[in-house]
Amino acid sequence: MKIHNKHKNVLIEVICLLYIFLFVYAALSKLVVFDEFKIQIGQSTMLTSFAGIVAWIIPCLEILIALLLLIPRFRLLGMYAAFNLMVMFSVYIFVILNFSDDIPCSCGGVIEKLGWTEHLIFNIVFVILASIGIYILNGQKKSLHAKTSFLITQKNLYKPLSINAIGGICFITILFAFTHKGTERDMSFHRGFLHDPPHKTHELDLEYSGYYIAGADEKNIYLGNPKSPLYLTVVDSSLQRKKVIHLSMDLDSLLTRSPQLRVIPPYFFLMDGTVPYILRGNIKEWKGYSMLEKPFYFTNVQPIDSLTLAIRAMSNKTNEFSLGTIHLSDSGAMTLSHKLLKKQVDGLFDVDGTLQYNQQKQQLIYTYRYRNQYIVANNNLELQVLGKTIDTISQAKIKVDTIVSKNQRKMAAPPLRINKYSATFGNYLFVNSNLLGKKEPLVLWKKSSVIDVYNIVNNGYQFSFYVEDINKSKLRSFCVVDNTFIGLIGNHLVTYKLKNLLNEVQSLAVKQ
Repeated sequence: MKIHNKHKNVLIEVICLLYIFLFVYAALSKLVVFDEFKIQIGQSTMLTSFAGIVAWIIPCLEILIALLLLIPRFRLLGMYAAFNLMVMFSVYIFVILNFSDDIPCSCGGVIEKLGWTEHLIFNIVFVILASIGIYILNGQKKSLHAKTSFLITQKNLYKPLSINAIGGICFITILFAFTHKGTERDMSFHRGFLHDPPHKTHELDLEYSGYYIAGADEKNIYLGNPKSPLYLTVVDSSLQRKKVIHLSMDLDSLLTRSPQLRVIPPYFFLMDGTVPYILRGNIKEWKGYSMLEKPFYFTNVQPIDSLTLAIRAMSNKTNEFSLGTIHLSDSGAMTLSHKLLKKQVDGLFDVDGTLQYNQQKQQLIYTYRYRNQYIVANNNLELQVLGKTIDTISQAKIKVDTIVSKNQRKMAAPPLRINKYSATFGNYLFVNSNLLGKKEPLVLWKKSSVIDVYNIVNNGYQFSFYVEDINKSKLRSFCVVDNTFIGLIGNHLVTYKLKNLLNEVQSLAVKQ
């Protein structure tokens, strides 16, 4: 069906106005918070080396294209430019979603609220609109100069569009190929893998990937869901039976920003250090009672016992993270130690890590994320062991910048992550490392996650083992109970038997 010229004129005006509004709005949004936009650009592995230049080029290009679309004589040129830019934006997002570990935000205003998948769809729609605009403008030979080099026959229009699209795709692909660092390999250490490695015993498809491990014992595994914090999923240790428990509470309503559910039988805790609140209840009735009288703010949290929590919190004295405890008895009290976490860069990002509490040894364990260290402290926040992981990255390789307009500090470049996750049980610390050791096969590394095992008593490395990926999804959370390794991989729950640790764990229990 042919479109009448009148309708074509209306359509091209609408397309141009949409693009003008989009580019002017996006450019101004970036320029208004330029320092923040520059940091967001730097967070991308592909663009971190060119963050300063790209942060200026993108909004300037958007304004220039909007001006070209505003002037009828240059609209065809502007539409080709818009088409190219939106193709490159779309390919960039596709690469970020599928091939990059770092997913920054590089937009401003309302568009920043879109998820990356929605943003990709949004861009594709505008690519289609630009294609339609080019088709209409190219056909309006009377309203354009007939001799302009941009005019071609309508039948052959797919050729320049294809060339422009392929050019944009190739540009982003080459940029990614030359800037993508790939897997980090540390040639300074060897891992020791067991001849008889732990083997997978059970696997369960949870049909949802948003769970996290809230706790586990010999009989059950407890899974929390940040989107539904009052619902707890309980799976038996053989991964055969699953039930959902609705938690009740003594509050009329509950504000949830960053809820953390922990189950340490016979108690469970529902906590949010940003609101803040702490609910505690018995697993027999699954009803939580408010335990926090004073507004203690915290980030990471792990229960020590029924009345004491280990936390990581921002210190009012130093404006840096510190480890500490909250005592819920009587009126409640928070104690922070400024000696445990050691600042290298800013005292916030450089000391990031995972907080665990070892119930068997009654010790607090903190594993740094960006350096090869872990801390073992007692309940009085006294340092007992300063351990090292087997790699040699002792200095956090991060770049931090400040958004002056918001007085916020953010990562200005992708950091080198050393230790992704950790768990502890008995004499042992289990660390999911992000570094490839010497002579380790890259093929095996890409389809599995490596766990390094350390003895926190003698402060020594023991051995490593692999946990296989499932459907290209990697290990994202785990814990250890007795001789069982429990992991979440995508939307799958798995268990591995650690029979090599059984004798020592049992001897530890006898001694206690």
